Amino acid sequence: MHGLVNRAIEGFVRDSYGADAWREVTRRAGLEVSSFEPMLTYDDKLTEDILGAIVRHLGKPRDEVLEDIGTYLVSHPNLEALRRLLRFGGVGFVDFLHSLDDLPGRARLAVEDLELPRLELREHAANLYSLVCRSPHHGFGHVMMGVLRALADDYGALVLLEHGEASGDCEVIYITLIESAYSKGRAFDLGGRAALG
Repeated sequence: MHGLVNRAIEGFVRDSYGADAWREVTRRAGLEVSSFEPMLTYDDKLTEDILGAIVRHLGKPRDEVLEDIGTYLVSHPNLEALRRLLRFGGVGFVDFLHSLDDLPGRARLAVEDLELPRLELREHAANLYSLVCRSPHHGFGHVMMGVLRALADDYGALVLLEHGEASGDCEVIYITLIESAYSKGRAFDLGGRAALG
């Protein structure tokens, strides 16, 4: 697993629950280091061990923890750069949805060896979509649920999300767009203007 993924999981625990919680998670997982290096590659089993330790420490279902990680990736101030990368997908939530097929390629522009799951958006009817996530790592669909939920709020859209049954390396998220301009949403400037002072 790419170190950026493990570092994001570490950041989620530290920023959401504190340094003591992270120390307890690393102890439960039998981790020999206290922090992940973002540009290294780690054995996939280590990532699963860390996730299992987080689930046990928090007493929450794995799918819920993964969704919380997805929400964290978009909404926490420490990860504004990732939010910006995602928001470059379009000026509205529907534009963003249609840009998801290109997300793995855009991520590789930033980090060449980062392999994200393949994403395929399908439009079934007006305001009704499904997002197919293909990954050998079960649970990425739940991370995407958190990302989608946070970005819907970010854009001011009201959506209903449902995670379908996983089949092999494929997870499906069903997306119903109830209102694209439900609320004001968070401020965002594609130009990223620096503050004058």
